[in-house]
Amino acid sequence: MSNFIVVIFPTETQADEGGKALRELQDEGKLTIHGMAIITKRADGKVSMKDEPGEAPLGTAVGTVVGSLIGLLGGPVGLAAGAAAGAFLGYAVDAFNYGVGMEFVDEVSRNLTPGKSALVAEVDEFWTLGLDLRMEALGGIVVRQWRLDVERDLIENEIQARNAELFQLKAEYAQAEDEHKARLEIKIKTAEAKLKTALEREKAKVEALKQQADTKIKALQKQAAAATLETKTKIEQRIVEIQAESEKLAKQQAT
Repeated sequence: MSNFIVVIFPTETQADEGGKALRELQDEGKLTIHGMAIITKRADGKVSMKDEPGEAPLGTAVGTVVGSLIGLLGGPVGLAAGAAAGAFLGYAVDAFNYGVGMEFVDEVSRNLTPGKSALVAEVDEFWTLGLDLRMEALGGIVVRQWRLDVERDLIENEIQARNAELFQLKAEYAQAEDEHKARLEIKIKTAEAKLKTALEREKAKVEALKQQADTKIKALQKQAAAATLETKTKIEQRIVEIQAESEKLAKQQAT
């Protein structure tokens, strides 16, 4: 299982050094980077992301989390109350869908005070202590959050609920008097449409997860080719785990 890390530094320069150190740790075979970005909290409390040539985190899982963190850490201060509340809720939902809890956000927020910067990344770690020691030596504070696929669980629960609703409505229809059947038919069609939408969302989510898995496997295979025997063994174990997860998704989608 990969995890999100946020490393808070006193300055943006130190955060840049943290990014270099993270790449060095990947070269040393201690972890694999699946996405990375640097965010900064300005004196006015607003949070922004620094462009990282070649990293392109947006559109990836870490990109979604970075975008959500920017919104959550910047907060609704200074915005119209209604718009701020809606945006803030959207950021929270996006973060939650990737398994990022509010405790994680709170811990990052407490440490990311105005003027500080943070390195945000999704990584597979084979030795967590190596990253901790390297970042602490650069003045960084490491906060971790295991990545979970909460959104897919929510979609599956919704599909179960929609199926149960449809089953009940059809049972009622079979026993209903003629004068009530037209009303129940409308309810059944609405329930069928909602179920179809949920199934389509599940299909899209599974496809996205499979693509992410393929990308991760390619990155890990490339790293394994140049790794030491001990590190190569750990990387290959991680590849097997990802492949098993991907195959499980494919089987569930086929049923």
